[in-house]
Amino acid sequence: MNKYAATAADLLRALGNEQRLIILEWLADPRAHFPEQQDGDLVKDGVCVGFITEKIGLSQPTVTGHLQYLSKAGIVTSKRIKNWVFYKLVPERLDEATAVLSDLAKVASRHHKPSE
Repeated sequence: MNKYAATAADLLRALGNEQRLIILEWLADPRAHFPEQQDGDLVKDGVCVGFITEKIGLSQPTVTGHLQYLSKAGIVTSKRIKNWVFYKLVPERLDEATAVLSDLAKVASRHHKPSE
């Protein structure tokens, strides 16, 4: 597999889970989805894993696993403040995923014209 395909596959695999997509939706606009935090700014520092866990209703190890998967794909970054880990979206990586799908759609539309 070439490097482009491997990177695209990693990105799309990370996005291929309903809970991870919900978390990403919340991280895209954290002020709309989470209360202010005692430590760390929602936008600048990210959202505390505890808030994400409480909101999604899954166990903390499950949520942490999803966030680590997204982090490994470069879609979120993590930051430790005191005893907590905060997660923040990396919008550029979502742009890359969009570009991958857009490129595939362009190639497919050139080669697969609908019959008239």
